[in-house]
Amino acid sequence: MSRKGKVLVAMSGGIDSTVTALMLNDQGYEVVGITMKTWDYATSGGGKKETGCCNIDSFNDARMAAVQHGFPHYILDIRDEFGDFVIENFVDEYLAGRTPNPCVMCNTHIKWRALLKRADALGCDYIATGHYANVHQHENGRYYISKGVDETKDQSYVLWGLQQDLLSRTLLPLGTYHKTAIRQMALDYGYPELAKKSESYEICFVPDNDYRGFLKRRVDGLEEKVLGGNFVDKTGKVLGKHKGYPFYTIGQRKGLDITFGKPVYVTNIIPETNTVMLGEEDDLNRQDMLVSKINWIKYDGISDGMEAITKIRYKDKGALASLYNHEKGVQVQFSHYAKGIAPGQSAVFYEGDDVIGGGVIQRGQLA
Repeated sequence: MSRKGKVLVAMSGGIDSTVTALMLNDQGYEVVGITMKTWDYATSGGGKKETGCCNIDSFNDARMAAVQHGFPHYILDIRDEFGDFVIENFVDEYLAGRTPNPCVMCNTHIKWRALLKRADALGCDYIATGHYANVHQHENGRYYISKGVDETKDQSYVLWGLQQDLLSRTLLPLGTYHKTAIRQMALDYGYPELAKKSESYEICFVPDNDYRGFLKRRVDGLEEKVLGGNFVDKTGKVLGKHKGYPFYTIGQRKGLDITFGKPVYVTNIIPETNTVMLGEEDDLNRQDMLVSKINWIKYDGISDGMEAITKIRYKDKGALASLYNHEKGVQVQFSHYAKGIAPGQSAVFYEGDDVIGGGVIQRGQLA
């Protein structure tokens, strides 16, 4: 038995998860590595060879690191669990005119639950991943996420959905490090190729990062069903024809195949009538939004009017807003206009560096 306990580490074969496992091993934890196969590339299509976390090279890289450092490694096939929820949700959201965030859905509903289930079966005290964020326990007893010290790598935004039973068992060793230090650790451990390994920012099950192509392959006859809807302006005037509402996102400017001599943006998507509204940049401004499917982390709820820095997308810097309880979740009132609020994306509420909670954007009200 390890003096620090037994930990199940999610190992993708990449630099972050590998260094996480080796670091915990050095710190005196009894490490068990596990690599999760979440999808089958062969069924997804696309033109490139297999990339990302679910290819045989990644599996072998993870297993080799475990063997070299003397701890066990398993491969866990969760394709059915992943596909039934994450991929179906991804498709359904686009068909509803929203913009999903599959990484949040996977972390919240699949990855951590699958890890915890196997951790219990293997007698592990903890689960660990290579995310750049931190887990703390508040004086009120609740566990919460805070930002990683490397602002360029911070992943607290995608972890808002983790519930208390998951957070209480989670270790995130990379949260106190910068990426440059992790690359140096990989070199020090004797993995120069890993230290130089490029990172993929694609959605793992969408080859070539082409979500439109993925939707077309996934939904029979989709392209024919939605082709030829109207582009309209905010008065309802028809501006031209588009390729189908699921193939556009709020804030999109490029790839509209329509010109006006000035930049125009997608400002609204109306799936019921296959309509895509276009406007100028200022037409993306919104003062408030409704957020549902709330998961509170740092506190078990909020009082009306509580102020929080609110992020509406992963790379968003965040904006000051007041939060109000609503029968369907939380009504968010921004101090200044927020730009490009997209239903389906996550809204995450921060108190300083700490995540108060988060949810899924349902709609952004007109300015």
